[in-house]
Amino acid sequence: MSSSGKDFSYKGSGTNSQGNHWCSRDYGSGSSNTNSYHYSNQDGSYYYSNPNGSTYYNNGQGGSNYTPPADKK
Repeated sequence: MSSSGKDFSYKGSGTNSQGNHWCSRDYGSGSSNTNSYHYSNQDGSYYYSNPNGSTYYNNGQGGSNYTPPADKK
């Protein structure tokens, strides 16, 4: 079950009061995380909450952290 990256609808996007960009997408009821989103910060860091339930954070300075999807019970 892989996503082509196009099976979603945009829920919204914008820039918050700190100047950081965010974007929210709806991948529908078939995905583990129906309300996925990402944000990118002015300091070069960014964060993804993916439709499969995984998350990825990059601090913009070479450090990153990936959290795999939680096991379904």
